[in-house]
Amino acid sequence: MAGLYIHIPFCASRCIYCGFYSTTLSGLKDLYVDAICKEMMMRKTSDIDTIYLGGGTPSQLSEQHLKKIFSTINEVYTVNKDAEITLEANPDDVTPEFAELLVGLGVNRVSMGAQTFNDSRLRFLNRRHCATEVQDAVDCLRKAGIDNISIDLMFGFPNETLSEWESDIERALSLKPQHLSSYSLMYEEGTPLYRLLQQKKVCEIDEEVSLSMYNVLIDRLTEAGYEHYEISNFALPGFRSRHNSSYWHAIPYIGIGASAHSYLNLQRSWNVSDIRKYIDAILQGKRPCTIEKLDIATRYDDMITTALRTREGIDLRKMKDTFGEQLYRFLMNEAKDKIALNLMKIEDHHLSLTRKGLYISDSIMSDLMDV
Repeated sequence: MAGLYIHIPFCASRCIYCGFYSTTLSGLKDLYVDAICKEMMMRKTSDIDTIYLGGGTPSQLSEQHLKKIFSTINEVYTVNKDAEITLEANPDDVTPEFAELLVGLGVNRVSMGAQTFNDSRLRFLNRRHCATEVQDAVDCLRKAGIDNISIDLMFGFPNETLSEWESDIERALSLKPQHLSSYSLMYEEGTPLYRLLQQKKVCEIDEEVSLSMYNVLIDRLTEAGYEHYEISNFALPGFRSRHNSSYWHAIPYIGIGASAHSYLNLQRSWNVSDIRKYIDAILQGKRPCTIEKLDIATRYDDMITTALRTREGIDLRKMKDTFGEQLYRFLMNEAKDKIALNLMKIEDHHLSLTRKGLYISDSIMSDLMDV
């Protein structure tokens, strides 16, 4: 089984923090949909267990576009009857008609970027929706029969207080989502938000305040019955994101579209991050991509930076079988001091981060990598 990711780069407007490849060139939608359908036909593979349409803003596509994409998926791939099929949507794009369309296409999970329930902060981010539209969207989806809903939240806005963040958490919980992803606001180089930081028009939040916000998030969601199954992800029992989990557990996945990444046959590849170059190449029957063959050291490092993000961590028995005695000894030697400092733990033959270790996960992972 493999996962299928389809990148839909179109946005009506760009959020100031977003570092993902996107475009506002809506006039290219027809050609782009033709191209991704052709790429799927060029890349027939094994059975598909999860499908994820991400972006960009997949909910910006028309009914005809979405029908063509799903018709091609079903023509090209054998989709597991119990497949998890996710579409990312902006709350203001979700209408009763759109929700019914998704159900008819087989979509059974929707991920929405609420980000915050503070309208002034939504305007600061250049988000199109307002806070009340999130509730309206959730109501539309549930009425149509989609009961697996994920909400994205951000914390760490300039001048945000802990009480304001607690209010956002409570507003999100009032929607009773099955899944919640939460991230600290990041200042990625090349984004408008980063330029504001460089121009000293905004200031990053204090690190201790950000840490307190993350603590509050973990405590409140755990209390509400959510499983903290990955550093930034929480789910009610049975509602982990199966597709995203494939990234963290080295399950093969196919990436379709401009900038999409793939992991197949111990190779990593990624398509060009340029919609015009992508369309031109695909329509000529060529896949515009870079391919990297993964040696054992690279695969080991990938495992460190993915499996350690999860609640279960690294399966030490599987790790030893896969990577051999030398890398196993290296890992255990590097982890020894961190276990003594209560930054990591071993339970049931799995090495994972403790809650204390979560706070400095990047540093720990760097130490454990075979550099």
